[in-house]
Amino acid sequence: MESEISFEDLGLDEQTLAAVARKGFQTPSPIQVLAIPRLLNGDTNLIAKARTGTGKTAAFGLPIVQTLHEQSDHVRALILEPTRELAVQTCTEMQSFANGKFPRTVVVYGGASMGEQIRDLRRGADIVVGTPGRIQDHLERGTLDISKIDYFILDEGDEMLDMGFIEDIEAIFAQANPQSRILLFSATIPAPILKIAQKFMGEYEIVEEEGVTEEPLLIDQKYWVVRENEKVEALVRLIDMSPDFFGLVFTQTKADADLVSQQLDKRGYEVAALHGDIPQGQREKILARFRSKKTRVLVATDVAARGIDITGLSHVVNYSLPFDGSTYVHRIGRTGRAGAAGCAVTFVRPDEKRKLMYLQSAVRKASKGEMTAGTIPSIDTVLGIKRERMFNEMKEAIGLVPAAAETAVDAAAGSAGADSIPAADDEDEIIPLDTPVTEPAEAAAPEDAVPAAAAEADDAAAVPETKLITPQPIFTKMAKELCDGQDPEAVLAAVLSVTYGKALDASHYGEISVINSAGRASNSNQVRLYVQLGRRDGYNARSIADYFSSLLHIPGRMVDRIDVAMNFSLVSLPSSEGTRALDMSKRDSSMPHMHIDIKDEGKGSRRGNRGGSRFRDREHDGFGSEDRFAVGRSRRGGHEGRRESPFGGRSGGFRSSHGRPNVHVPTERAGSAGLYKRKGAAADTF
Repeated sequence: MESEISFEDLGLDEQTLAAVARKGFQTPSPIQVLAIPRLLNGDTNLIAKARTGTGKTAAFGLPIVQTLHEQSDHVRALILEPTRELAVQTCTEMQSFANGKFPRTVVVYGGASMGEQIRDLRRGADIVVGTPGRIQDHLERGTLDISKIDYFILDEGDEMLDMGFIEDIEAIFAQANPQSRILLFSATIPAPILKIAQKFMGEYEIVEEEGVTEEPLLIDQKYWVVRENEKVEALVRLIDMSPDFFGLVFTQTKADADLVSQQLDKRGYEVAALHGDIPQGQREKILARFRSKKTRVLVATDVAARGIDITGLSHVVNYSLPFDGSTYVHRIGRTGRAGAAGCAVTFVRPDEKRKLMYLQSAVRKASKGEMTAGTIPSIDTVLGIKRERMFNEMKEAIGLVPAAAETAVDAAAGSAGADSIPAADDEDEIIPLDTPVTEPAEAAAPEDAVPAAAAEADDAAAVPETKLITPQPIFTKMAKELCDGQDPEAVLAAVLSVTYGKALDASHYGEISVINSAGRASNSNQVRLYVQLGRRDGYNARSIADYFSSLLHIPGRMVDRIDVAMNFSLVSLPSSEGTRALDMSKRDSSMPHMHIDIKDEGKGSRRGNRGGSRFRDREHDGFGSEDRFAVGRSRRGGHEGRRESPFGGRSGGFRSSHGRPNVHVPTERAGSAGLYKRKGAAADTF
């Protein structure tokens, strides 16, 4: 069997190998095997095709640090990075390779103090890492001289071209030592990269890591078809059903990044937003918290996320569909690294099916991965997964589940068969596999049974003994007080309910519509209501949501698809809550009239007779022309068409010549919308 290549084989000296050992590197990556010997033993300019996360910083950093061991009176290496985050990260990495005072590495980037950077450069720098714009600033001020550098490294070349840095790069090249060795690292090698090579690099060699198309195979790529206003609900379910979720959520706009972050924060998630309007100091704090996993969800735009290289991400979520295949591949490439599996989930609106097909085709060309359709998990499924995880964590915390017990029981179950594992009588009852299984006391022992002592020893070896933690005396006293005169099991159930009830409350989640093959959204768990509250009464969508939230004691997000007209509104509520609202309206004459909007049928439009069509065109899609309906009402005789609603209360309107209800026209009555709002305010309803 062929032995693996080691760092010693690449020509690194003892001092550099000591730095490698400190970093914990075991074996060199493919790009390191290709680049390090060439940089140590030759003088050829080099173009290396390497993705972010493949160890390319060490590929050029280790040879440079080994070469620049001695103090110098001028800058000897310049490293250009496309973003501030990547510049800081590369500087930190280069400093970690040094095994002494030299080489000295300084980082410069926009958004930070120019004065402090000037002082750092004047104290002496052998390696300067920076972004093109700030490097240009220092060159123009005369605070940086690159006329004597030995190495010019252009990192993430394709990213810098995409961000429009080509002119800055050419201007920097013009002031650099023409005899310097040029190293260009890029995930792709488009024509502009080769143009730079031909203009500035002279003779050069191209090296490319092998197996570049294999990485996406480790990423489970799914897409969920979901309405725009239900994406946050889908994201919440994804987070809660994924143990130890640690991921990036990509949005197209800064406003979306802020909105998603705010909504997740309101629900108690450890989240932060990152985009171009975030000040540099705050950006660094956000990234530091994210790297330490104090923040579990980072919502970012593509531009803000460029250069972020954080290991261990479990998920990448495309909250907004990316514009092209290369952006998609670049996004999802942040997970599934270093042999670890990752998950990429893309949210697709019903009207983006054509764009999705194009993206799938581009992804197939860019990698061997495949983006397949996924199903948004139901609330019951998410709660079941969440409940079992929390239950197991609690048992482990109090000592009911030893660290080695799960493996031992799983092994025993595999050898004994599925019949050895007790089944739950009910889907809601969870009996984890690590629950000890006891044999019935009356089971007869076979003639050739082993002695009881030996059997007990075998059992002890198979399943480690559990032992509850020893609580502090104060908690023992509290437990006795709680259980005094009570059923201990009922007391424990009550304590669990108080402790976990809020986290496992179904109202934490909103309903998500099912998208049919025609791209229409439907939700069999919702009911569409006509409500006699409109703009004339001072209501908008937000106040309608607040009204039902206060009336029914439900989260405002459960009041869905709110359409507000001048005299009335249409809202969708969970079926049970909608039925309750109808019943309350029927029994309380001071409440606004409500009835089921039977013409909606959960499809987002009202179809039927001529009057219904006119409503759809003029009202449902814009709710901007009440005057036309007011005129029609007056010609029909105003209130003469009033009739009893089958759902309680009275409603104004008229019938068509065919006897079917036509466009419903609300009328003033006792307990009208305006009167209700005044009464409601007095009753502190809002």
